[in-house]
Amino acid sequence: MAAEFNLNELEKRMRTGLDGLKRELTGLRTGRASAALLEPVYVQLYGQRMPLNQVGTVSVPEPRMISVQVWDKAAVSAVDKAIREANLGLNPIIDGQVLRLPIPALTADRRAELAKLAHKYAEAARVAVRNVRRDGMEALKKAEKDGMSQDEAKKNSTKVQELTDKLVKEIDTMLVQKEAEINKI
Repeated sequence: MAAEFNLNELEKRMRTGLDGLKRELTGLRTGRASAALLEPVYVQLYGQRMPLNQVGTVSVPEPRMISVQVWDKAAVSAVDKAIREANLGLNPIIDGQVLRLPIPALTADRRAELAKLAHKYAEAARVAVRNVRRDGMEALKKAEKDGMSQDEAKKNSTKVQELTDKLVKEIDTMLVQKEAEINKI
């Protein structure tokens, strides 16, 4: 009896790396306001760390402004401190229970730094996809030893490689789009 090989499971695992890249690239500040910029911010409040979106409402009223409406008046200073300590390059302006975060224009150095960071994230995603490919190839070798025909193993091996190439191409496309967004004025 031939061992079972599941290409869909491999694709699902590869797509996990791609989803991680999307999250990482969304968090890169590109000179345009995005609520996703504040996703990594955690506020120390009520004796625990809480995501910013559980303490207030994050909105983008203008292309270069993020607004955080804090629900509890006592939490305003904790939210301000958390945003400043997140090293996002943002300086909140407190207006009652609302924090306004003007997004400064990117300098040429900062653009180059962001592009390098985007490349680093993309390479990490490529490595993740290739690691899943390696696992798939090893599973194919084991399945072939356990009774899968050589023809079927070769066919599945080709499918795994095609899937890997397709996802690496998607990663490269996402990187090019992000670089264009970073370099756009």
